[in-house]
Amino acid sequence: MDAVAAHQILDFFRDGFEHTAWRLETRRSYAADEGTEEYRQFLTGIAPPPDEGGPWFANARAQVAAGKRIERVRLVDEPPTDGQRYLLATTPDNLTAGEDIRFMLRPDAVRHELPDFDFWLFDSRILARFNWDDASRRLELSTEPEDVVRACQARDAAWHHATRYEEFAAPVRSRV
Repeated sequence: MDAVAAHQILDFFRDGFEHTAWRLETRRSYAADEGTEEYRQFLTGIAPPPDEGGPWFANARAQVAAGKRIERVRLVDEPPTDGQRYLLATTPDNLTAGEDIRFMLRPDAVRHELPDFDFWLFDSRILARFNWDDASRRLELSTEPEDVVRACQARDAAWHHATRYEEFAAPVRSRV
């Protein structure tokens, strides 16, 4: 597997796909979020401010304007973890940038036999699996047909059974 270092990820998203970037997010929390002041304030009840001007959002807008799709399915526990609640609270920024993000409860993901690891799937031909233990190899890339087909099957099942943000977030907000 080829690797893309953490600092190269945004470059890969600028030039690494032609049509679609699809992600499965399986983790209960992300260290990149937990290490921010914004996240710490969120835990005290302060809503995250809109953040639509960062490099990720600017690139997402440019990619979508060029006709590309960026989509995700995020798994959520019952009750949602703090990290999952934070992602729910910040999802509107991603949506404003043009991403399509949907949600699925973890038991549903298990029932549909989705993988238990995070990955991106680019153009249904490149699998980028996250390596959370080695920042120099943050995304491990594979074009092996067996790996890509399994990722495509997981994408199709997840996307079919996932719920749009607007529908999913309303009842979650009432429970938290």
